[in-house]
Formats: sequence, C-alpha cells, structure tokens
Amino acid sequence: MLPFYLLLTLSQVVGIMILILVGYWTGHTLGGYAWDGSGREFNLHPLFMTIGLVFLYGDGILMFRVFRHNSSSKIKIVHLLFHSLALIFACVGLKTVFNFHRVQSFPDMYSLHSWVGLSAFILFVLQWMTGIACFLYPRLRDELRVTYLPLHRYIGVATFAMVIAAACAGINEKLFFVYSGRGDSLKYSALPHGAYIGNFLGFLILLFGLIVGYLVSNSDFRRQTSNPARDGLEEGTLMNTTDQKVN
Repeated sequence: MLPFYLLLTLSQVVGIMILILVGYWTGHTLGGYAWDGSGREFNLHPLFMTIGLVFLYGDGILMFRVFRHNSSSKIKIVHLLFHSLALIFACVGLKTVFNFHRVQSFPDMYSLHSWVGLSAFILFVLQWMTGIACFLYPRLRDELRVTYLPLHRYIGVATFAMVIAAACAGINEKLFFVYSGRGDSLKYSALPHGAYIGNFLGFLILLFGLIVGYLVSNSDFRRQTSNPARDGLEEGTLMNTTDQKVN
C-alpha cells in the first residue's frame, strides 16, 4: 500500500500547488479580480473552474480510494459534498466568463476550449444528478444500480479527462491573448514571467489528472465490498463469506 499513499500524497501536493499558482497567476500576474465585466472579472473564470472542476472534482473522485475501508454510506456523502462544491464553483466560473463576453461584446462558444469545457460541464451536471438518483435514492432497485455503475464510473473519469484537456487548452488560449506581441505586449514565444507561470500551471494540472486517473483505474486500490449495488459508486470485488468463515 506504500505506492498508494505516496501517489495520494503527491496528488495533494500537486493539487495545492495548482491552487496557489492559479491564485497567483490570476490575482497578481493577470491583474486581480473584479465583478465589472472587465478582464479582472474574466480572471475569476480560470480561478473558480480550476478550484471546482479540477481540484474538488479530482479529490471527489478519489474519496472511494482514500476511505475504501470505511462505511460506504458516509463516503457517498463526502463524495457528493465535494462534487456539489465543485458544481457551485463551476457555475460561478461560467457566469463570470459569459458576463465578460457580454460586456465586452465578444462572441461566445467559438473556441475548442469552450466546446470541450462546456461539454464537460454538462456531463458533470448530468453525472451529479444521476448519481444522486441512482445511489442515494433508497427505493431504487439494486439491478438498476448494478447496471448503471460501470457507466457512472466511466463517465466520471472521462469527464474529468475532458476537464483537464479544457483547462490546458484554456490556459494556452489565454496566454496567446495576453502575450500577442501587439502594442506593449510581449510575445508568448519570448516566454515572459506570466507565460512561465501559465505553462507551469497547465503542466501541474495535467500531472494532477494523470495521478488521479492512475489511482482510480488501478484495481489494486479498489474498494473491497460484499454488495456493490448497495455500496454505490464502487464495484469492488465480491467477498466469499463462506471462505471467511472457514478461515
């Protein structure tokens, strides 16, 4: 289990570095925050989306790995709490970018970043809603839970991968806008200080996604459960209770 805890610790170190770096990048390098339709309001978009759909979403996915020996009912509540907080941050983050575009008369939804990002957000919301319906509603038949479980797991990881891709694309897009070489602006290719920060932030987000992806896909770290339908969001491995009694 040592590799698991090393990787888990590394994921949290990287995650905290991401939060510090995105705060410094948007709050200092890019000029700070406001709620006035200016570029400072736009800065809230990468800040809130990174906190919500990168860090909180990633950690929410890990809950069934971190507490795999605890009561599944409690883990489901923690899992839901993380993803609910992620949803709140993401909603505010989307509000800021659409408001910025409206005030500045910029077109919406024209870039690859926006297409992938909004698709990931929609999938996240659908996943959040169906997860509550399937795994927290007590009267749902176990057969339906078992049937939906593999799809829930796949969509969750796939959506997280889309989030990582959208975040990296968004950072790159922002850097090209800021460092266009027009007027007093430096060129991105010259790698000014802000470009270094943005590149490193994108690299850390990618690294965080890879670590989380490995932790949730490695079967050695999977939750062991005797009833995957009742336990909810983990398949686990069915335990042979007869063998346990013999042993």
